[in-house]
Amino acid sequence: MSPIVRRARGLLLRLIRRRRLTILLGIALAAPAGVVQLSGGSDAWWAEGLSLVAVATGMALIWTGVAGARPDWIDGAP
Repeated sequence: MSPIVRRARGLLLRLIRRRRLTILLGIALAAPAGVVQLSGGSDAWWAEGLSLVAVATGMALIWTGVAGARPDWIDGAP
């Protein structure tokens, strides 16, 4: 794994531990992208695809902020 990918992964893992910041970042991503999706005013072909990715990422961050991060494994689970 490249150092850039490792740094980005570490940043994301540290971010999801801060629930309020995660929710705010999710809203900041999803709201403008949702406006682009619902308004249909963009003529650029790539804008709708980029806004779909931003909405999905924002919603995932909001969900993670609300539900919290789950552990990778549980000791003693069958």
